Amino acid sequence: MTVKAILEQKGRDVVTVSPEITLDEANRQLAEHKIGAVVVIDAQNRICGILSERDIVRALASKGSDIMSAPVSSVMTRNVKVCSEMHSVNQLMEMMTKGRFRHLPVEIDGKLGGLVSIGDVVRLRIEQVEREAEEIKAYIAS
Repeated sequence: MTVKAILEQKGRDVVTVSPEITLDEANRQLAEHKIGAVVVIDAQNRICGILSERDIVRALASKGSDIMSAPVSSVMTRNVKVCSEMHSVNQLMEMMTKGRFRHLPVEIDGKLGGLVSIGDVVRLRIEQVEREAEEIKAYIAS
């Protein structure tokens, strides 16, 4: 299964923010949408960063609560790992495990095309394992 298939199931909507908004505003977006990360994009819909709950917690721990009035660009992860629609689920798992991150933006022609989370990957793997188990049971029963 590929990233394209995952996005066709879950949709391509992604909560995004601009690099100029404050961490406080971005934090509210995370809470409002009940998500763990937002993709930071420029005016041309190009990925320029990602901001996760972890980024905010680390900034608070090192700089104190005044950091919440700083722009997202001061804290976001700039060197964002991305995937394409052609990446497989196994490739995603490897990238996420090696990089120790839970969200992977999908880039299409240099622009944001979706977002895959570790939850999406785990859900898909569970579905695959359950389907395989059912196929084995059916094979054994026949």
